[in-house]
Amino acid sequence: MIHSSIKAFESNAKRNDLGKGPFAVVIAEDQTELASTLDHVTHLGFRRIFLVAPHDVDLPTGVDDPSIIDVIRHPTRTAGTAQEMVNTLIRLAPGEWIHYCYNAEYLFYPFCEQRRVGEAIAFVMEERRDTILTYVVDLYAENLSQYPDAVSLESAHLDSSGYYAETRRNEDDDVLDRQLNFYGGLRWRFEEHVPIPKRKIDRVGLFQAKEGLELREDHTLNNEEMNTYTCQWHHSLSGTICSFRVAKALRSNPGSRHDVDTFNWHKSARFYWSSKQLMELGLMEPGQWF
Repeated sequence: MIHSSIKAFESNAKRNDLGKGPFAVVIAEDQTELASTLDHVTHLGFRRIFLVAPHDVDLPTGVDDPSIIDVIRHPTRTAGTAQEMVNTLIRLAPGEWIHYCYNAEYLFYPFCEQRRVGEAIAFVMEERRDTILTYVVDLYAENLSQYPDAVSLESAHLDSSGYYAETRRNEDDDVLDRQLNFYGGLRWRFEEHVPIPKRKIDRVGLFQAKEGLELREDHTLNNEEMNTYTCQWHHSLSGTICSFRVAKALRSNPGSRHDVDTFNWHKSARFYWSSKQLMELGLMEPGQWF
């Protein structure tokens, strides 16, 4: 189904049941690797996908299951698109789990090659958690002469180290329990080209919608417990969102593209599209799930 706007989607959804989740929101800023992004969330087991795209970005041909994809027209290059769409879906689907990402981004969680997202969600709910914290891990092509937009699934690389965290505080300068601001990847190595509010790599990328819940501009939720990286009694499962988005932006923005002729450094590693590799690098945590 095609909706003319987010408001039109909301009106239609109030008249027609959205069905059962989990749901995925894919925000298409352009056509780059849109098909592979949609196929990825389909293979993970999301039951319905909401593609938010401007009029000049079309649903790719040949996607695995177009019947589960709703297209919602919206100028996605404007600020606040993710907030508006995700918060609309939260209001429409309390109790359902929601994942959101951009095109050329790929959700990974422990053992995702064998276990569908519903299994991960069921485990997390047994642990009395209603959120899976994700870390955005930057991907980039090995050879920018061959791939000038820095996007290549076949030669994707990532940073194997250089990640760190610092204490998160509220507006009153109080330390927030079990919350940290995480940094690393291209946003750290090329920080002179990245505004300070955009340097953080943590994102509440998979969570259960609740009445009154809202996604904030910094990719956190207005329920502070849902922003925590672990529960109070043991380590919790976490995930990653492997993303070409920053590399693509650094190569396309006029202020940075002439300063970047390669993203490779001595800590670059080939990405094998493997949850095991991400766990071995310490980029996500299986918790008690084996």
